[in-house]
Amino acid sequence: MQNPLSFTFFPILLHLMIITLFAPKRTLALEPACRTKCGQLEVKYPLGTGKGCGSPRFHPYVTCAPGTDQLLLTTHTGSYPITSISYTTSTLTITPSSMSTCTAMQPSISNLGLDWAGPFQLGPSTFILLSCEPPTSSLIVNGTPICAPSTPFLCASIYTCPAVTALGLPLFPATNTCCVYSPANLGGKGELDLGELKCSGYASVVSLGDVATDPSGWQYGVEVKYTEGGLGSYDIAPGVSSVRDE
Repeated sequence: MQNPLSFTFFPILLHLMIITLFAPKRTLALEPACRTKCGQLEVKYPLGTGKGCGSPRFHPYVTCAPGTDQLLLTTHTGSYPITSISYTTSTLTITPSSMSTCTAMQPSISNLGLDWAGPFQLGPSTFILLSCEPPTSSLIVNGTPICAPSTPFLCASIYTCPAVTALGLPLFPATNTCCVYSPANLGGKGELDLGELKCSGYASVVSLGDVATDPSGWQYGVEVKYTEGGLGSYDIAPGVSSVRDE
């Protein structure tokens, strides 16, 4: 005589088998493997190429963009390509798409900013504000004039570039619409706010090259210093981010 329980157990077992057979397969989402290079850049600690790589303080700020092999610095104002890294001086150079150069100028539609909670501050770049409301001698932040009077040749030099017309300026415009902003201050918002400064665009120069008056030979970019510590490691007060004096 058959056990009555077998008549009950068999349909249940068959049902479980059908569910297991046809249930959608779930796969674990694997994090991309850590890499020692992203594009042409060597990536060393504390930087990393993604989550779980390098120091936790640098993710998600620094990542290697999948599919493009481009190392990026991401802040609250956007993502910026990293073009060079110096592990000796703990600096990296970014090239924001809204930044102007001698060969390509355009109005900046977004602010450049760094996150106060992140391990970054501005390095020794020289900012040149372009197509500002004249005269730039009246540009004041927190009651202090911001335009450096000791380097007027930088404005005169970059205004020889034909690309200035893209900013709505004539060829060889008057330099009273240009301002050398060094040391720069990102202010309380942690941003270079061109709208507040009443300027259309900006250039940032890391090196003047062999001929300081030849803007076609300048190295353009924004140098950013990094540290594994917090704001205390910079020995600066929150709300102040400055470029080192030349």
